Amino acid sequence: MTRPTAALIAVTGVIFALSGSFGGLRAEPAGAPWSLLVHDRPMDDASPTHPLSYQPLDHAAQPWQLCILYPHLKDSYWLSVNHGMAEEARRLGVGFTLYEAGGYPNLARQIEQAEACVAAGADALIIGTVSYDGMTPVLTRIARTMPVIAAVNDIAPEGISAKASVPWREMGAAAGKALAARHPKGSAPVSVAWFPGPEGAGWVRFVDEGFRAALADSSARITEVRHGDTGREEQVLLIEDVLEATPWPDYLVGSGPMAEAAVSILRARGRDDVGIVSDYMTHAVHRGILRGKILAAPSDFPVLQGRLAVEMAVRAIEGKLDIRHAGPAIVTVTPETIRSYDADATLAPADFAPVFSSEPE
Repeated sequence: MTRPTAALIAVTGVIFALSGSFGGLRAEPAGAPWSLLVHDRPMDDASPTHPLSYQPLDHAAQPWQLCILYPHLKDSYWLSVNHGMAEEARRLGVGFTLYEAGGYPNLARQIEQAEACVAAGADALIIGTVSYDGMTPVLTRIARTMPVIAAVNDIAPEGISAKASVPWREMGAAAGKALAARHPKGSAPVSVAWFPGPEGAGWVRFVDEGFRAALADSSARITEVRHGDTGREEQVLLIEDVLEATPWPDYLVGSGPMAEAAVSILRARGRDDVGIVSDYMTHAVHRGILRGKILAAPSDFPVLQGRLAVEMAVRAIEGKLDIRHAGPAIVTVTPETIRSYDADATLAPADFAPVFSSEPE
């Protein structure tokens, strides 16, 4: 494994120092079937799905070189995706180079990075996009010369060969349903401060729609909304703004970094009467649920999504791509269920650091 040069990546992201253990880990042997949901209409997240025991390839036919683009590495969610991709690339015997854009506002940077993938002669491109359709023109052109695989974030279908993801509407709905179950329609009203993520990012629109729809039949009402990038520092500022400017809400709901920051802020203020719900899982969110500080978070199994994206890329290169759109079934994790869900498919190991470049073994 080697590091890329400074010219290769404009921003290297944060090298996370993670510690602690995670209860209920279950290792799945490499090459064992993956339990997935397959969309009946590829590239349509609203289409019906059917379960599939998906058998991954045993090995790549050649040591292909993949190019991978992430929106950022600001939280451990994308670190977990990276772990899945690195493990699957090693298992299949392919190499990769990773670029990260440094955040969702950086569309121009991600376009430049996609062009760098072409210039480097990659065999396939895997993209976790910063924008639902901002990358469409360049990806449509790139798709004429190599397969383009969408990973995790929702994206316009033009130019996309395959998609490893879950519907983000369902991620938002899962967070909303966790609140609705606690506060059904007709019960005493409760207030919610909602932190959906960076305005303009494709996944934010969908997670917002799902969350609001799930709250419709409950007594929970959104009283404050704050958009912002999913870095912890930005989320701290947004939370503090809500707590200083308004009567305190009953719940803080939003991204993993928001939930992580909220635990610390509420502890410092001596307030344990405000509930916290995350709309996706990270290492710190896992710990927060385990300790009873966070009420719930859905897991979309980012490690497995990373594996699937790499496996799909190899299939696309080799003309073996049969399933074009699939992902794991979403599971909502609570303090009562946290020791029984598949944390190995969700969280990178505690000592894992980002892998930006890997040669075939």
